[in-house]
Amino acid sequence: MLLPSLSTLLLAGLPAVNAAITYKGVDWSSLLIEERAGMSFKDVNGNTKPLERILVENGVNTVRQRVWVNPSNGEYNMDYNIQLARRAKAVGLGVYIDFHYSDTWADPGKQGIPSGWPTDIDNLSWKLYNYTLESCNRFQDAGIQPTIISIGNEITPGLLWPTGRTNNWGNIARLLRSAAWGIKDSRLSPKPKIMIHLDNGWNWNTQNNWYTNVLRQGTFEASDYDIMGVSFYPFYSEAASLSALKTSLTNMANTWGKEIQVVETNWPVQCPNPRYQFPADVRSIPFSEAGQVQYVTKVADVVRSVNRGNGLFYWEPAWLNNAALGSSCPENTMFAWGGRARSSISVFQRI
Repeated sequence: MLLPSLSTLLLAGLPAVNAAITYKGVDWSSLLIEERAGMSFKDVNGNTKPLERILVENGVNTVRQRVWVNPSNGEYNMDYNIQLARRAKAVGLGVYIDFHYSDTWADPGKQGIPSGWPTDIDNLSWKLYNYTLESCNRFQDAGIQPTIISIGNEITPGLLWPTGRTNNWGNIARLLRSAAWGIKDSRLSPKPKIMIHLDNGWNWNTQNNWYTNVLRQGTFEASDYDIMGVSFYPFYSEAASLSALKTSLTNMANTWGKEIQVVETNWPVQCPNPRYQFPADVRSIPFSEAGQVQYVTKVADVVRSVNRGNGLFYWEPAWLNNAALGSSCPENTMFAWGGRARSSISVFQRI
């Protein structure tokens, strides 16, 4: 099966920008699975190339990879991620590792403790420290030095349930401290930046409540992490507006002084029956390739407007076997079936 190629972006009408985004990235976690299913990729000229080369040619400089602890079929485990990260490094891409700390998806609806791990806070914290330390050492031994590591994925409701639910902020703080120091004590050289990743980045009350409660425990400290990452999906809530995102990220930067990144976002090229009303300030953006360019540019403008805002990652633009990408819109990828990839991925050359 053949995946489409990339075509040239029509740049007319893009707004001028004052500064480039430092981390211009995509999540490409499913690439090996797609390739095993027989898929391949072409560039704008119709030449078959590895996806990593197409990404580089279109302005991407960092790839994001999710890591699961002990998945039943091996997908997204450490061996899988080392294989994928080696390909990224070979073409000069930075690697951002997203530890889910679960055997499967970790997100606001599920944060399950990996099979065989203890559940009491003392032993679980120790296990988390050692797993993180050993995983980082494996990357170093494989010649891979991630630039960013996220200690958990969308951990707004906590992590490693039930021990790390938000009914026990002290446990959450202890777990995050253990994870952070697993990275700091590892052999990785240079050391990556450590990220906390929450969902609903547009909601300042959510962000403020979470960080205030975790940091007031006195266990997990401001010096234990470097980046505040957020997910931002406007198709989940009418309140998830660009203006709300800007307010929330600005408040986060001004309150805690950390680097700020939107690490998950995407925009549909089709959305005939959205489950939720889109926010007012994005309704004029079409569901099309041109709309993807407009949307990514607008999100990048928000990130740039924030003190220390420096990263934007599109979630799984090439995952054709899951083109809805979790939304009620059937196509959110930057690639399409049938000959050529969507031109919109070239927007990374301009943000």
